Amino acid sequence: MFTPELPFTDWRLAGFNGTPAFLFETLDSTHSLMKTRAAAGEIVPGTLIVADTQTAGRGRHERTWASPAGKNLYFNILIPLNGIPLSSAPQITQVAALTFAEVFKSLQDDSNAQGRGNPDIGKVSVKWPNDILCGKSKFCGILAEVVYIKNASAISMGVGINVNSEPSDYAGLGRAVTTLKDICGQKINREKLLQALIASLERAIGQFHAFGIRPWVEAWRKMDQFIGTRGTIVVNNRCTDENRDGGSGVQKKSGRIVDMNDDGSLLFECDDGTVETVYSADLEI
Repeated sequence: MFTPELPFTDWRLAGFNGTPAFLFETLDSTHSLMKTRAAAGEIVPGTLIVADTQTAGRGRHERTWASPAGKNLYFNILIPLNGIPLSSAPQITQVAALTFAEVFKSLQDDSNAQGRGNPDIGKVSVKWPNDILCGKSKFCGILAEVVYIKNASAISMGVGINVNSEPSDYAGLGRAVTTLKDICGQKINREKLLQALIASLERAIGQFHAFGIRPWVEAWRKMDQFIGTRGTIVVNNRCTDENRDGGSGVQKKSGRIVDMNDDGSLLFECDDGTVETVYSADLEI
């Protein structure tokens, strides 16, 4: 993973089960392109779309996702549901987050063993519902939507990972972020990393299809460093860059993160003593 990488246009990639991978030096958004092509029936489930830079990268609730060229990973994978009920589709993003976090943790452990890791940056962890952080700084985001292709349903999953970028690339965002390069103390081969992520995700989706979310919950609890600590849930799902600290429609509840339930939902104790099961919200720490 720490070897020099080939030029972006020479990367060798494939989607699930050998389906095509499409590489673009510049796109507005891999997620937007995937949804458009899926709706038009131009691609098959399993397809991978990768961009070297995005001009309009977005995360959940239309938050800006900075996408500098030649440094990070921006990709979208079309995940076939193959009989997975739509009610279970949100759990796929949690499976993906944990799967990716385990790959990143392995990189961090390898770098630490080499004496090149950053000892002050904290540990790679997951944060409900599907964020990946190191310490309290986010470096990987996942955005997923259900799409339909020829009467079949699939998940269009967009992923942005801060790999080799610099702190200056995020100076205007106003929130804590980090990069894999900061975590590992050295540059990462993005092609090799993406190959590992797609292979791991394909195996994980197969396991999810067979066993559901429960086998993943205990592994999530072990990697989630925020269970038992204070947090704030944003319950209206309209928390954008512009209004996340206030403004019309923003509703927040502070309290304690109790646990992740066996179905992937969040158990949250509010400051007024009520305990809520949260299925869809943002969690601020």
